[in-house]
Amino acid sequence: MSDQAPPVDEMQYERLAHEALRGVVRSALEHVLAEGLPGAHHFYITFKTRASGVSVPPDILAKYPEEMTVVLQHQYEDLTVDADQFSVKLRFGGLPKHLVMPYSAITRFYDPSVQFLLQFEEPEIVEPVEEEPTPPKDVPPISDGPKVVSLDQFRKK
Repeated sequence: MSDQAPPVDEMQYERLAHEALRGVVRSALEHVLAEGLPGAHHFYITFKTRASGVSVPPDILAKYPEEMTVVLQHQYEDLTVDADQFSVKLRFGGLPKHLVMPYSAITRFYDPSVQFLLQFEEPEIVEPVEEEPTPPKDVPPISDGPKVVSLDQFRKK
């Protein structure tokens, strides 16, 4: 039995591996942007709708408050691929909707034409932050800590 603590992965290899695999998603989208979807390839991309950096219209967010899957196959427009996110215009009920998804928000990437699947850890979810109420200005704050005293009055001038 050893008293040594287990080694700490200060390199964060798990995070690095996920970032590298998200690069596969970006490269696939860059290929589609440059040349279109080849053959029978198409993508199912599942992402957290409330993850940091995600932008979806309010009606879509109301319908998919946690997670949604989009399909890039026949009907998509204005695909833009950036280093850390992509955006696309898809039709919902015949109406075009613009979506922005950081790669970090993606939980699954699937190309059923070749049975290729990448699954990622859950991204950090952005929750609305409630601000703490500010105490009234005429009431001094309550403090249990030490009192701070200025030393300026004791310094030689």
